[in-house]
Amino acid sequence: MAQARTDFTKVAAPKKLEAMYAQRGEMFPFLLAVMVLLTLVSVFHVWSRVRVIDLNLEIAEANRFLKEAQEEQNRLRLEVASLKTPARIEALAKGDLGMALPTDQQVVVVK
Repeated sequence: MAQARTDFTKVAAPKKLEAMYAQRGEMFPFLLAVMVLLTLVSVFHVWSRVRVIDLNLEIAEANRFLKEAQEEQNRLRLEVASLKTPARIEALAKGDLGMALPTDQQVVVVK
């Protein structure tokens, strides 16, 4: 008989069950808000990581473009330097344009 009484004391009273279910009902909006907040934070985190990856790709492309532009600038500077050489200019003047160095009579000194 003592055994039976201890078994019955372990059964939850209906009022306690009702109180527990009522607490669950009160907690539902809070849990829902927490879940929505966690979802929003997760979505923002994923979006920010995707944005970082996109920006890294843009930076890599810009660096590649910059390197190509610098190489072209160096090539053009070298070409300008080779086109400005006095020997080349004199050869073009004599050959293509039919020019010659002036004689002493053609030179007029201005004071």
